[in-house]
Amino acid sequence: MHNPQDRHGLRQERYFAISPLMLFPGRQGGFDVYLLRGGEFVLYTHACDRFTDRHRATLAENGVDEAYVPCDQEAAYRAYVEHNLGKTLLRDDTPLEERARIVHDCAVDIVRSAFEHRLPEALARQQNIARVMDFVREAIAFLCTGQSFQTLARLVSHDYRTFSHCVHVFLYSSAILQTYEPDRDTLLQTGIGAMLHDIGKILVSHDILSKTGALTLGERAIINTHPQKGVTLCSGLPLSQTAHDCILLHHEKLDGSGYPHGVRGAAIPLAVRAVTIADIYDAMTTNRPYSKAMNPFQVLRIMRDEMFDELDIEMFKRFVTILSGARVI
Repeated sequence: MHNPQDRHGLRQERYFAISPLMLFPGRQGGFDVYLLRGGEFVLYTHACDRFTDRHRATLAENGVDEAYVPCDQEAAYRAYVEHNLGKTLLRDDTPLEERARIVHDCAVDIVRSAFEHRLPEALARQQNIARVMDFVREAIAFLCTGQSFQTLARLVSHDYRTFSHCVHVFLYSSAILQTYEPDRDTLLQTGIGAMLHDIGKILVSHDILSKTGALTLGERAIINTHPQKGVTLCSGLPLSQTAHDCILLHHEKLDGSGYPHGVRGAAIPLAVRAVTIADIYDAMTTNRPYSKAMNPFQVLRIMRDEMFDELDIEMFKRFVTILSGARVI
């Protein structure tokens, strides 16, 4: 290993952090991997090296939970992860916990990328949406196996970030819908809609989204435009009506009290109802700028007692059973 900072004057902002779990033994990545040691970046594997089991074991033995890739090699890294994801998730010789972590970290990475490209260039949107769609196709197969949801539920963070929230809503809503035994395409399209349900927030001021005090009526009105903004961002992209509905309608309520259009009752599709329940639950069980997280039992009690007319209660009961089976409550 060498110190690139001495030889090339590289600075920390020229790297981005990755999870070592995203480095797959036996695969050549086409990007350099660095470790941070004593405040300096040192080369661990070169772009032309094949990552090995020994490389992985060395990182684990030394308690390394973050590695770094140069920002100018980001495209190669993203392509590598997503190309290898499906094969990795189906490997029974890889522990379930590790595969669950890979799903979670990859999902967060993909949604973060979509949200951090704040300027809505058409090509960037198309590429990010394509990444989301490809990921959901691979992840749905994993989520339909054994104890995958229970394992993934342990990875849910209680610190709110829009991109991690979207991942959690995807996981929860997928688990809910599976109890209705839908066809694979419905699961896929709902998953895409769940991952993108808050995409419109990239067009809402960060100052409003991160405000710690009470929102003014004007600020609340601006936030409430994010479903329409999300649909606008995704216009012209190959999204189904199901995915479109999840983005536009996830704040609608069965009693008509929701927004943006006050849709009620049977006009709210089953897929949207699942995303809505997942959205409310995850938001209330995570620390947000203006509200501390409540424990799952408190949140479920509020949803049952105070939102009885707003939510699909039969679906809510299924969600409680899912969380109980995953030992979340």
